[in-house]
Amino acid sequence: MRLEGGCYCGAVRYKAEGDPMMQAQCHCRECQYITGGAPNTFIAMPAAGFSYISGQPKQFTRKDLARAVTREFCAECGTHLVTKVPGLPAAVVKVGTLDEPGQFHPQMAIYTCDKQEFHAVPSGMPAFEKLPGR
Repeated sequence: MRLEGGCYCGAVRYKAEGDPMMQAQCHCRECQYITGGAPNTFIAMPAAGFSYISGQPKQFTRKDLARAVTREFCAECGTHLVTKVPGLPAAVVKVGTLDEPGQFHPQMAIYTCDKQEFHAVPSGMPAFEKLPGR
């Protein structure tokens, strides 16, 4: 699969190639902050196939958390593009930044332990309190 996308203002563009590692909704509290309250929809793509085509994102990593993720976003418009998780060889691409969001086919909902009443999980989609197998 090949994905292309970028931020709202167009200053940062990326491409991602390879077999998706996961396509999901994340309901964790941290993702709710990033989305403004909704679940975060993402496609985890192999890190080796991910690169920025134009522009460079700004990065943010919380210093007060063990194993904190690094979030990459456009310094101009603030669009959150990618999350990188320590020890995971993936670029977690935000679906809203894709040129073709229809490429997203969610397989599961994760971290439903933090799900809000107004969050919807499609009927029949597997849901996990944390990550599958944990």
